[in-house]
Amino acid sequence: MFETENKYYEENKAALREKYLGKRVVIVKDRILGIYDSDSEAIAETSKTMDLGTYCIKYIPVNPADEVHRFHNFL
Repeated sequence: MFETENKYYEENKAALREKYLGKRVVIVKDRILGIYDSDSEAIAETSKTMDLGTYCIKYIPVNPADEVHRFHNFL
């Protein structure tokens, strides 16, 4: 699940870190759908236009060692 989104994230991680440190990035397929300050904000806003479980939220940590792979799947 989320293979395309994870691949996009890994291929663009450096550019995402330059722009969005400390933010949550919502990824759908191979595009960024939104940038948010918290998981709850990302879920609340994205779920207005997308079904839960159809998008991936990635946290862009300030410290790369803090990177945690999380998946939001509410199917």
